Amino acid sequence: MSHLDVPGARLYYETVGSGPLLLLIPGGNGSCDLWRMLAEHLKSHFTVALYDRRGFSRSHLIGAQDYEHRLETDVDDARRLIQHLSSDNNGDGTATVLGNSSGAIVSLELLSIHPDVIRTVIPHEPPAMKFLPDCEELWKIQNDIYNTYRKSGVAPAIDKFADMVKAGAEKPALTRGFSMPTPDVKFNTMYWFEREFLQYPVHEFDIKLLEKHKHLLLLANGRDSNSEALHVRANVAIGERLGLKVALLPGMHVSFASHPKEWARDLMQALKEKDEFYAKL
Repeated sequence: MSHLDVPGARLYYETVGSGPLLLLIPGGNGSCDLWRMLAEHLKSHFTVALYDRRGFSRSHLIGAQDYEHRLETDVDDARRLIQHLSSDNNGDGTATVLGNSSGAIVSLELLSIHPDVIRTVIPHEPPAMKFLPDCEELWKIQNDIYNTYRKSGVAPAIDKFADMVKAGAEKPALTRGFSMPTPDVKFNTMYWFEREFLQYPVHEFDIKLLEKHKHLLLLANGRDSNSEALHVRANVAIGERLGLKVALLPGMHVSFASHPKEWARDLMQALKEKDEFYAKL
C-alpha cells in the first residue's frame, strides 16, 4: 500500500505479483477494491497495480481542481503511475492497461494521448455514447437520472441508472455497490454523479488517433451482458469503426469481481491470441 504525489492529488495504489506491469483502472465507484480478487489470479503473470482514481476513497484531492479537464487529469494520473511503477519495476516504460466502464473511457483516452506508455489497452464495456446513433436520446435519459439524484437522492437515481444500462442479473449488486451506507461509498457515489456521470460518457474521442494506435487495442465485452446495453454497443461500434473484433470475457459488466478465476483465464487467452509477448507469461 503506497501513495504517489501528483499535481492536485495523492494517489493511493497497491501492487501484487511480479512480471510486466498491468494497471487496473476502476470504473464509476473509483475504488480499486473491486479489482482485488482478479489481481490475485493475475499476479503470477504480472506486477498488478490497482489504484483509487483521484477524489475517490483513499486518493485524496489537494487544493483546487481543474474540473473542466477532469478526464485529461485522470489520464495523466494513469500515465504518471505507469511511469513511476515501471521505473520501480525495471520495466520498459509501458504497461498493459485494463479499464472497466468509466475506467475504460480513461484507458481509451490514455491510448489516444500517451500511446508510448501502452503495451496493450483493454477497454471493458466503456459507456462511450458518442459512438452510438441514439446518443441524444441516451443523453436525455442520463440527464433525467442526474436530476433524480439531485431531487430525490442516490437510491432512486441508481435504480433508474441500472435500468438504463440494462444491468439485468447484476442490478442488485450494482444498486448495493452505489448505495451502501458507508462514508466512502456515499462520498464516491456523490463525486461520481457530480464530476463524472454527465461528462465522461459524452467525451468526443479522436477516432484518427484511435485508428493510428489500434494495434494496441483489445476491445472486450461481457459474454452475458445485454447486447443492447449502451456500453456493450459502444465497444461494438468502436470495433466496427476500427476494423477490430471484440473479445468476449465471462459474465457481465463487473464479473471480474464475481468470477475472477474464469475472467483471468479468458483474459490471458485473449492477450496471447493478440500478442505473442503474453505467451511467455
